[in-house]
Amino acid sequence: MQFISTRGGTLGAYSDVLLEGLAPNGGLAVPELLPQFTNDDLERWRPLDYAGLATEVLALFATDIPRDDLEQLTAHAYGGGRFASEDVVPLQKLDAQLTLVGLSEGPTLAFKDMAMQYLGQTLDYVLAKRDRVLNVLGATSGDTGSAAEHALRGRERVSVFMLSPQGRMSAFQRAQMYSLQDENVHNIAVKGVFDDCQNLVKRLAEDIDFKRGNNIGAVNSINFGRISAQIAYYVWAWLRATDELSADARDGFEVSFAVPSGNFGNILSGLYAKLMGLPVRKLVLAVNENNVLDEFFRTGFYRPRNAENTLATSSPSMDVSRASNLERFVFELLGRDGGRTAAAWSELAETGEIDLSVAQHTFEPLFGIVSGTSTHADRLATIRGVHDASGVTIDPHTADGVKVAREHLEDGVPMLVLETAKPQKFADTISEALGSPVDVDAETQALLDAPQRVVELDDDEQLLRDFIAERVLR
Repeated sequence: MQFISTRGGTLGAYSDVLLEGLAPNGGLAVPELLPQFTNDDLERWRPLDYAGLATEVLALFATDIPRDDLEQLTAHAYGGGRFASEDVVPLQKLDAQLTLVGLSEGPTLAFKDMAMQYLGQTLDYVLAKRDRVLNVLGATSGDTGSAAEHALRGRERVSVFMLSPQGRMSAFQRAQMYSLQDENVHNIAVKGVFDDCQNLVKRLAEDIDFKRGNNIGAVNSINFGRISAQIAYYVWAWLRATDELSADARDGFEVSFAVPSGNFGNILSGLYAKLMGLPVRKLVLAVNENNVLDEFFRTGFYRPRNAENTLATSSPSMDVSRASNLERFVFELLGRDGGRTAAAWSELAETGEIDLSVAQHTFEPLFGIVSGTSTHADRLATIRGVHDASGVTIDPHTADGVKVAREHLEDGVPMLVLETAKPQKFADTISEALGSPVDVDAETQALLDAPQRVVELDDDEQLLRDFIAERVLR
């Protein structure tokens, strides 16, 4: 399989785009053709464990990696006790209509582990094959950073430079990242918001000389390796949700997914799963008060906000006003036309917005994406309501997903809500919602008390360039 840029041009095979990050023309890597699977494939995959299913899904994209090697990579990523649940991704009913898809069983208690554990294994494999090193440059609004660092820490061929918005993450999120003392991990707290961090990463990634001279790559959701790995858990969730149906009843049986969304990578994987053949009725995009994506899917106008107008909320991992992966969606919306996509992003750079309202009517029937916004009051009420009704405590981002999911329920169509993190990562909000302090176990307290290793930098591109150039692997 070959990959192309959303702005035109061929990029190479799967292993090539794993290492490249942004395309040279500033676009994102996408498959030249989306692979397809059938109901017979789904039934053949049904008995597999999670690692086995991931191998089947990833093999559709990673055609340049030998099958035996890919099986070993997924076995190492999803086996060996790395995930708390034996199923890796357990499903749990919240009520008669909603089911929680447990994506937070990994080492950093967030859904980012699902892709990052695989990506860590695969990067090591590709770099060893090519006798190369890679300096990963990324930005995080909370969970990507810790998942990446825990997947890549201590590796000889990889170093990590992770930008995070100073003071914008929870204490637990900061501790998970900043307490790491590995020499190949560099935490950089930027004075700004997540979008400022992301903009710095993009500017350096678009500088081809700097990027190649310093072996710069990416592991945030612009890396297609993460997108491809996330497709597997949509397939897994559909299989488990239909296990009790007869073979005839589950052929083409549709479910809906509700997805808390920040950078649009998680729900994009669901869209790809749908376009590849998974019977999905709706993809419900849930955002917080930074509701740029909700506005886009309701109106067709994409108007990213600046840093001053990006709010700090109680679901901080979704405090994003400029979603990188939306470009991949727009590429699909515009008929997979790289020229039209490049023109749209040029218009965005010039005017600060894109008007796709003429195509807006295609959003729901063609792609099945609907959307909604959740506020602080909504997530508190949802956390409290779910806890009172089921005894299950959900984190604030998952609460956003549950709240918006309930606005899009349909009779006879199961609604699967993707869990994004464990609640202990956001103890203050959980305490506020439930009206009582959250018990902090000894392990969590030790993490919070551990020495932290982080460098604070202004939102200054040259300062960041100098910092990285002095510390990269060569």
